Parts: sequence; C-alpha cells; structure tokens
Amino acid sequence: MVDTSAPRFKVLVLNHISASGLKRLPAERYTIGKDVAEPDAVMVRSADMHALEIPASVVAIGRAGAGTNNIPVKTMSERGVPVFNAPGANANAVKELVVATMLMASRNLAPALRFIATLDSQPGGMAEAVERGKKAFAGFELAGHTLGIIGLGKIGCMVADAAIKLGMNVLGYDPDITVDAAWSLPSQVRKAGSVAEVLKNAHFITLHVPLVDATRELVNAGNVGLTRAGAVLLNFSREGVVNEAAVLAALERKHLGWYVCDFPSAAINGHEHVIALPHLGASTREAEDNCAVMVADQLHDYLEHGNIANAVNFPAVSMPRESAYRVAIANANVPNMLGQISTAMASAGLNIHNMVNKSRGDTAYTLVDVDSPVADKVLDDIRRIAGVLSVRYLPHLEA
Repeated sequence: MVDTSAPRFKVLVLNHISASGLKRLPAERYTIGKDVAEPDAVMVRSADMHALEIPASVVAIGRAGAGTNNIPVKTMSERGVPVFNAPGANANAVKELVVATMLMASRNLAPALRFIATLDSQPGGMAEAVERGKKAFAGFELAGHTLGIIGLGKIGCMVADAAIKLGMNVLGYDPDITVDAAWSLPSQVRKAGSVAEVLKNAHFITLHVPLVDATRELVNAGNVGLTRAGAVLLNFSREGVVNEAAVLAALERKHLGWYVCDFPSAAINGHEHVIALPHLGASTREAEDNCAVMVADQLHDYLEHGNIANAVNFPAVSMPRESAYRVAIANANVPNMLGQISTAMASAGLNIHNMVNKSRGDTAYTLVDVDSPVADKVLDDIRRIAGVLSVRYLPHLEA
C-alpha cells in the first residue's frame, strides 16, 4: 500500500534562483520562498551562511553553483546534512570569460580602452591622436603560444578544448583528475608533472581548482618567479588560490605581464596590468539556469527518494524504488553500523527488500527499502544508535 499523504516540502531561498530551476520542484508538494519557516532545504547562491542560524529542520542544502565556501559544510556533515552543488553547470560561461580575458591581455585591450576614453571627442583631432597612440597597444596573437591549465575538471577541459581550437598549445596539471574528466580531455593536451612545470613553460597560466588547504596560495612568492617573463596569470577559481602580494610584486618588477582575476580587491584595484572583473564567471542567463536546474533536481531526488548526487560531503548513492517504504540513514563511518540498523528493523518484524550503503571519509550513508510501513518507534530506535547522524522516513509519494 502506497502512502498518499504527500507532505509539502518547504524550501528556503537565500538568493535569487532562476525560475527554470524552481519550476523543477512540483508546486503541489513544495513551498518555496525567502521567508519560509522551518524549511526542509535551503537553496543558495552567494549568500554567506556561516553566520546564519540554520534551523534544525534543514535536511539538505543546495548551492546553485560550484564553490561551497559560503556554506558551513563541516557543521552540516556533523548534522548528517548533505550539501549539494552544481559542478560543471557554469563551465561554458567561465570558459568563455577565460578566452575573452586572454584576448584582453594579449591585445592590450584594457589600456587601449582607457586611452580612447581620454581622447577629445571632437572630430577634428581624434583620428590623428588614434594613429599616434595605437602603437603603444600592439599585442600578440594567441595561436602558437602555450596555455598552462592547473585543474582539469569540467571547466579546465573546456578551456583546453577552446584553446586548442584557437591554435594554442596546452599543458595541463591535475593530480586528482577524475576518470570522467580524463575521458573528456582533448588528446592534444600535454601532461605536466607539477605546478612548477606549468609555471615554467606556459605563456598563459589559468587556475581552475577549488579553494582547499592544498590549493591555498597555490601561486605564491616562492614560485611566481618561475613564470616566463611577460606571462599572463588568470585566476577564475577563488581569491585565496593566489597570493596577491606576490603577484603584485611580480607585476611591479615586470616579470609577470598581466594578472587577470574575477575577484577585485583594494590591493589590486587600479593597477595598470591587472584586469579584475566583478565575479562574472557564472553571470550569464544560461549558467544561472543550468545551476538552478541541476541543484533543484538533486534536492528533489534527495528529499523524496533519498538519492544523493553531487554532494560535496556525502558519497554518491542511488537506488531505484522497489518498495513504497524507504528509510535514509546518515551515520559515522564506523564498524557494525549496518548490523545495528538491520537488527533494529528485524526486531520490529520489518523485511528488508533492498539496501545500499556507501561511505566517504568519516561519513556513511544507507538507503533501506522495506516491505511494510515503518513505525515511529523503529525510527527512534535507529536514531538512538551511537554514531547515527540523521534518519529520514521516505514513503513513496503519488505523482
């Protein structure tokens, strides 16, 4: 017998989220808004959640973008709350911006535009001034130059493909490249063995890595001097991946030619060889739609079926429905958890129809389908098992 009570899930929205994504959550089962009390889930873009008091009712957070630095992921993990993101959904937008800014640097477009803005707009002398001044902005073409890519995820692979089509040579480095990324990487990309190798051999260096302890100040005073004279450094990852003071010093001694980034700051603002953009990497209609759709679909599948895809703190787990009654359990990754969960269910006379369990680091996640309804007492017994972080009962909902 299928439970048809169809509860309404409540989703708190902290930023503007594309309507294309919100429409993926059926209106008959979801209440969505900026003032939702006791939400089941939160959808967020750039809002900083570290200072927020996240309600105990929240069982999932969806970030409509790739980075999750604005979310207290560790705290959520301790509560058994998965944090979803949308890796690759904004990849094309970032790729196009990387290509655009490489052209801006190679053709000196920023200073050329500043020069034009200073000219007298009267027709008489403008043409003559342009002819006199244009030689100062002569640049070079991308074709034949080497692009070094540090980080070969979805964005890095797409940037590599675009650069090759523009006639560039590509050198790539990523010690943690995934199988999917390796399959999508163009065969012409040469493999580098280290960050240093990329810095030494590329005319352009572009960074596409998450900000974690291992990548903090990846480019710094100790290695920025390895770059070729006049090299262009592009940072569309996160501000902390680059040590700004080291980069500014390299620009001042004219070792670096340009620093291009999506993270303006007081230190770099106004420097004649810095192109700083106001965090435009994912600021296209298409990217906002793609991110919202991806994260909405992930939240929908998790809230209603317990399946997990693209969570930054939980394993990927998916199990087709073969029963109307499902229990989802997050727990510490320690021995004998499955045995205790199974015992609690068996003691209540429940027959396990299907089960899947996976772990990621210190966290494990289990989906259990049983053949009959699960009483509240059984769920409470499972919650009392030492190491269990969260328990959710997911009877099948009618469409």
